[in-house]
Formats: sequence, structure tokens, C-alpha cells
Amino acid sequence: MSRRCELTGKGVLSGNNVSHAHNKTRRRFLPNLQNVTLMSTALGRMVKLRVSVHALRCVERVGGLDSYLIKADDRVLSQNARRVKRAIKKSAPEASSLAG
Repeated sequence: MSRRCELTGKGVLSGNNVSHAHNKTRRRFLPNLQNVTLMSTALGRMVKLRVSVHALRCVERVGGLDSYLIKADDRVLSQNARRVKRAIKKSAPEASSLAG
């Protein structure tokens, strides 16, 4: 399983540890990923995703998983999230009006 958020595409970054003597050693900055189960009101079921805490806050701010996915760009979504987005659009024709 890759260390990548399924909703935002946020992944591992790299940088340096810098000591007091200014020696630099490479390090990795890992995203804060959590396994969460979010409710999709359009589908009427729970959806399991691996998302960053930043994405989780964005989902809450926008008003839920359905409205977040409708507005999200397909290029950053994982294959699983794109499948859920397609199912939401298919099941709720009024969901497409939320994007505008």
C-alpha cells in the first residue's frame, strides 16, 4: 500500500536533517494518513478510504464526502475514490448540480 492520500494525492516528501554542525542527512516527511470510514449519503453506505488528516478536515468543511468528491479533480483521486465518485454521480443526478 502506497503512502498516498486517496482524496488529495498528498504523498511522501524528502528533505534533510540538519545537525548543529550543519551536517545534512536525507530524511522523509510522511503524510499523516489515517484509515477512515466515511458515510456517503447519496449511496447510502459507508466507504473505506486512506486519507490524510488535512483531507479529512477539507471533507468536513465542504459538507461531506459526496460534495467533496463531486468538486474534486479526477487526476488527484485514487482509483477507488474515482469509482465512488462515478457511483455518486450515477445514483444522484442532483449531485452534479452541487458542483456548479
